[in-house]
Amino acid sequence: MENTSYHRYVNEIRRYGLLSAEEERVLASQIQKGDKDARLKLVKSNLRLVACLAKKYASSRISIMDLIQEGNLGLMTAATKYTCDFNTRFSTYAYAWILQYILRYIRNKTDSIALPHRKEEQIRALRAARTYLEQKNGRQPTLEELACYISLPVEKIRVLFRYEQPVCSLDSECNEDGDGTIVDMISDDTYQPEEIYLRKEKQACVREMVSKLPERERNIIYRRYNFDGSSESQTLRELSKVMGVSSETVRQIELRAVKKLRAFVESSEIKEVYNA
Repeated sequence: MENTSYHRYVNEIRRYGLLSAEEERVLASQIQKGDKDARLKLVKSNLRLVACLAKKYASSRISIMDLIQEGNLGLMTAATKYTCDFNTRFSTYAYAWILQYILRYIRNKTDSIALPHRKEEQIRALRAARTYLEQKNGRQPTLEELACYISLPVEKIRVLFRYEQPVCSLDSECNEDGDGTIVDMISDDTYQPEEIYLRKEKQACVREMVSKLPERERNIIYRRYNFDGSSESQTLRELSKVMGVSSETVRQIELRAVKKLRAFVESSEIKEVYNA
């Protein structure tokens, strides 16, 4: 049905003759004066250019007639902006406008995340190569075959395959009954009672070990690692002023305390909880 509509449309627009460079200049001059008939004639004479571009970018997911409609909008924009001063044929000037409208429609229609134009071209080349090699060899082409065919590294082909993956909404229905969406199938990891319990057990074990240290070492560990959470952790210099000793002395006391804690963990069943 799609091909029938396209061929019927192409046959219809063939009745509009092509223009010479001089005719385009005359029409452009009239358009600048507000002549709508001149603008319509310029557009109709270039409808075949839009159809040709739309056919190049059409795919199983994108209707060629939709692309023609979008391309025609670009063509009309170009006809409005074209002047004799550009010193180029109208088709050359209009090409960029038509392509811009077509590619913008493709991005909005197929991708939730817009890709650079160069990436889109490479993906289209990859799809065309895959289709051709499948028909030629009767099987899925390998990455190496695709890379050789479109002259790109194998790693680049892998990246393009990742870009080609479709993006779907989390609200999309995931069964025929329509009573469930993709988001309903995703587990909720925001509340994990097991993790909360283990974290509390670890904290309790650490506090128990620290409580068995000598008072001086215990105070330094509490202040250095802010065990009570009431204030920021204190530096070696700050502790040295409070305790009336040098910073190096505080550091040595801290090292001894940490070694004792590590030895306590290694020699008891607390190690199992701590490593859980």
